[in-house]
Amino acid sequence: MAAPLHGLPPPPPPLGLSLLLPVLMSAVAALPALVPRVSYATGDGRRAVDFFHLKGLQDFDTLLLSDDGETLYVGARDMLLALQVGGPGPLILQNSVPWSARQEKISECIFKKKSQETECFNFIRVLVPVNSSHLYTCGTGAFSPACTYVDLLNFSLAHMPHGQPLDGKGQSPFDPAHKHTAVMVGGELYSGTMNNFLGNEPILLRSLGTQPPLKTDNFLLWLQPDAAFAASFSNGSFIYFLFSETASEFHFFEPLTVSRVARVCQNDKGGEKLLQKKWTTFLKAPLTCKVPGQLPCAVVRHAVLLPAVAGGAPTRVIATFTYQWQTGGSAVCEFPLEAMEEAFAGRFKEMNQGSSQWTPFTGTEPTPRPGTCSTGPSSDKVLTFVKNHFLMDKEVTGSLLLAKADATYTRLAAELARGLDGHPYLVLYLGTDSGRLHKVVLADSGRGVAPREAYLVEEIQLFPKPTPVRELLLDPHQGVLLVGSAQGLVRIPRANCSVYPTCADCVLARDPHCAWQEERGVCSSSPDLPPGPHSGRSPWHQDVDRGNPRYACGGERGRSLLSQDFVKPDVVLEVLAARHALVELPCPRASALASYQWTQGVPPDPVIPSRIGSSTGDLLLGPEADGLYQCWAEEAGYRHPVATYWVHSPDRPQPPDPSLAGVPVKPWAVVEGGEVAPAGSHSYWPHFLVVTVLLALLVTACLVALLVPRLAALRAQGRVQGDPLAPREKGLLSPGSPHTSQHSDREHSGALEVMSTDVLRERDPKGI
Repeated sequence: MAAPLHGLPPPPPPLGLSLLLPVLMSAVAALPALVPRVSYATGDGRRAVDFFHLKGLQDFDTLLLSDDGETLYVGARDMLLALQVGGPGPLILQNSVPWSARQEKISECIFKKKSQETECFNFIRVLVPVNSSHLYTCGTGAFSPACTYVDLLNFSLAHMPHGQPLDGKGQSPFDPAHKHTAVMVGGELYSGTMNNFLGNEPILLRSLGTQPPLKTDNFLLWLQPDAAFAASFSNGSFIYFLFSETASEFHFFEPLTVSRVARVCQNDKGGEKLLQKKWTTFLKAPLTCKVPGQLPCAVVRHAVLLPAVAGGAPTRVIATFTYQWQTGGSAVCEFPLEAMEEAFAGRFKEMNQGSSQWTPFTGTEPTPRPGTCSTGPSSDKVLTFVKNHFLMDKEVTGSLLLAKADATYTRLAAELARGLDGHPYLVLYLGTDSGRLHKVVLADSGRGVAPREAYLVEEIQLFPKPTPVRELLLDPHQGVLLVGSAQGLVRIPRANCSVYPTCADCVLARDPHCAWQEERGVCSSSPDLPPGPHSGRSPWHQDVDRGNPRYACGGERGRSLLSQDFVKPDVVLEVLAARHALVELPCPRASALASYQWTQGVPPDPVIPSRIGSSTGDLLLGPEADGLYQCWAEEAGYRHPVATYWVHSPDRPQPPDPSLAGVPVKPWAVVEGGEVAPAGSHSYWPHFLVVTVLLALLVTACLVALLVPRLAALRAQGRVQGDPLAPREKGLLSPGSPHTSQHSDREHSGALEVMSTDVLRERDPKGI
């Protein structure tokens, strides 16, 4: 399943819903804030990411991990890849095989007015295992879906009859922008996709295997023409599909999108007379994810099945939703599989022919009940009932796990992680439409933890350019995530424990995968302990529920200091600053959830806020500002210094404050004669000289630019005034002109003589 490849911009909301838009927008804006504690930009050395791409290759949309976790199979545009992903080191390309659409199909695609640059290719959409030696794959085939087998022994396309690939209609979409889903169960492929070129005939299809192929009935509108598939999975005797479509049971001014869960039986044989080659067990029920006080999230984007844990939560489905008309915001809900089964065991809906409304069915249900996986053939009476009673009356309402107003989640992975206290924690990995990855932790249900608060551990920008996350796989054995996008493939560890330098930092992270190892003094991956409480003092420290270092770490650093009492830091950074130097002291901000404060001296007094940078939070000190300065962080009720500086002048060196006895002192910055080393303490004298010289040059250039044109104009005017005029030109000048006023009286009389002579010559040319 892949997010839309090159989807068009969303259409404007219908006119009839214009009155609802302000309500919808306010609903999205009012979603509970979920702030990442730590954020990493692309290329941040603190968060290792392995990025794989090949020149000219795009759209790494479909991923399949081998059973041993050593090989990742990738379906990209016109290409199948096999990558070595097991163990440390970069991703290594083992094999590749090109699989392009046939040339005649490409020509037909272009002839049908599809884009030669973005659409008329073979986008791999299905990649599933058949057995230990073969994979089954399908692609769009330039709007002509095709399927084939992949031989894993030599990683090549299997030879098909007549040298042509198999028809992929109903297994892969025609349009790469259409959503789809597929799952292989017992050698049979269950797929949900669009079944025609126009993209208005959705289908749920069973193919391959030994049983007869079955599909939904398009004429009976079991699926609405705009159905968009999000996920599929098997459980017991059933296959489940999650999708969204226009609601046929509601009649508003404009179409309303709803999410559905559909179910079919694996042993369905189809009808003999009625519903031949059609599903006879197809049922669907509404699926709702509600944010309290807000409008429901109507469009399911992706979902995963989380199996039951012994003594823990039951089997459940976790799905991510967005709002209709794409106004922004996402929500994640969980649905116990039991709740879905209750809906399918409840009342049916039927179309009231008189009112053309869907109403609950109150009559007698046939036996066996439609939708049950009976082994015998169904009677015509049952099949007739099935044709028109496929919609369930009861909706499946999920439990809200989180809601985020400024993110659109496109993909999802989930797992249960057990903490050192023996309690399970639900960990969600969420990919966004901008290429970010969110790691969210929640206390698992059934533990009596209220409220069940979502905690966003970290946010990572995965790709150099913002691009939607199209595929997301979790390899729990290797402890890594595999992420596909249009630009390439990313492998990233699911935890980043080593970035936390102290026990307090490690505990405040509240990551169930991390714990502080007391003997080594490092934060590392938490050990695999058996379920249940553990007695005795543990060499590992962790507190996922509260993130309280006082409880987890103990000792002096573990105290929850809400007062201004002095606490000995781990290290003191020494700053030698000359008298004329301006010193800038940075405050490391390891957590976006903490509040920060600067103090001075012992006992610590708050620093004047005007001396603190508004954007950076760094402390700016003027000349001769000697003394002790500390930056404090307060988070989850725990207050501790994150940076301690001892500032004094090299001309008058002073020993550290006696309160710092026993604390190691580390030289951090020296400012002598305007020289700064290392960066972090700055003398601005060289900068002042440079700026002064540049300013003088700029002023000089401006003056020259203003004076040169003026001087040129004066020179030109002087040339005009100094040149002798021709006799006729002088005679034509009026006595009051500027030129005549600037000549002497003698010149003026001469000009009049010339003028008189010219006049006489005009009257009598021969007389003179």
